[in-house]
Amino acid sequence: MRIVLVVVGGAIGALLRYAVEGWFAGRTGISFPYGTLVVNVTGSFALGLLSVFTIERLLLSPEARLFVGVGLLGAYTTFSTWQYESWRLIESGSWPLAVVNLGGSLVLGFAALVVGVLIGRAL
Repeated sequence: MRIVLVVVGGAIGALLRYAVEGWFAGRTGISFPYGTLVVNVTGSFALGLLSVFTIERLLLSPEARLFVGVGLLGAYTTFSTWQYESWRLIESGSWPLAVVNLGGSLVLGFAALVVGVLIGRAL
């Protein structure tokens, strides 16, 4: 049953990631990976919120944590794409955009995680 929860959550997370990235690519173009940046930031926020509800407050069951944390968010926030897209920016000579992408995901992702934890604790 645990494997099924991770698989189903992962499928939903992958589809959600695909939808978010596609939405941003359709509106902003592909010169900068805005969709991946948004996925990384929103995923970090969601993981911060989830951690409060599952670890600190014990409001969600271990099964729900597997479904959402490992499955859904694990598929949604793969940073490997972020690394690859940053490398592609560097290879194409777009060093400034690569720095913005790398730094933006790190700084904004961490900030979103902290905000998620703080909001989770305040609720």
